[in-house]
Amino acid sequence: MQLKDLQKQPGHLIRRAQQIAVAIFIEECAAFDLTPVQYAALVAIADNEGIDATRLSAQIAFDRSTLGNVLERLETRGFVERYPSPDDKRIKLLKLTAQGRAVARRAEAPVSRAQERILAPLSPKDRRVFLELLAQLVEINNEASRAPQRLTA
Repeated sequence: MQLKDLQKQPGHLIRRAQQIAVAIFIEECAAFDLTPVQYAALVAIADNEGIDATRLSAQIAFDRSTLGNVLERLETRGFVERYPSPDDKRIKLLKLTAQGRAVARRAEAPVSRAQERILAPLSPKDRRVFLELLAQLVEINNEASRAPQRLTA
């Protein structure tokens, strides 16, 4: 295979698209110093107060061991609190602090702008088709992931 062939492969194109999406997200959310995964964690915790890290990792489809580092950073910044489960003291549950809730809320507009910028080069019809096909591809291949998404974990 030659480089020009590699550059047309789906894996390569998806990796490049991810790089571009992250760069745009970071640029739009620079004032909040948030990564896409940190933002996803804030949103998921806000929607599921009292969730544990294992279930959170399944919901946002992120590797459990790496998510621990993400949660540490969010906790250090005062956005997330961990507290023991009343049923099992070994399990730590998660909730957003007032500061975490405020940051997540204020970041909504920049996050939306990032999503719009990612798709901006496409026509409205192509955006719909692209998102439908991408969602289909992700759903069908979910189990191939190192961190499959489980919305009801």
